[in-house]
Amino acid sequence: MPDIRETDLETALAVLEQLPEFDTLKSLDHYHQMLKGEKHLILTAFVENEAVGCKIGYDRFKEGSFYSWLGGVVPGYRKEGVAKALAEQQEKWAVENGFESIKFKTQNRHKAMLQFALKNGFSIYNVKPKEVLDQYRIELIKPLK
Repeated sequence: MPDIRETDLETALAVLEQLPEFDTLKSLDHYHQMLKGEKHLILTAFVENEAVGCKIGYDRFKEGSFYSWLGGVVPGYRKEGVAKALAEQQEKWAVENGFESIKFKTQNRHKAMLQFALKNGFSIYNVKPKEVLDQYRIELIKPLK
């Protein structure tokens, strides 16, 4: 079972840099600016003190939902419960901080993420077409109460 900890942005971004799904990351300053002044949570999963997964989210919409913005698990640690442990800790924190739901979006090409979300209580509430079917944006929500 991974050890889930609240960490800093630098630690979480070091995980994201290892994920093939992220083509290019923006500067550290960009991410700091996005979270500045926002109620946010940065979680990192560790296995034997190695950072292997993360979840970054914040109060993006100001309507009772917590936005799970960025996250993922290093390929060698997938299907070992890391994503589930991160999601459970994020949900627990969101409930404790008064949020009523969690929202996130992904692209149609990320089938494993879509399957994980649907299996874990999320529902699709919006689809934004793009030029290519694989790039369609799928928006999901999970009620917390």
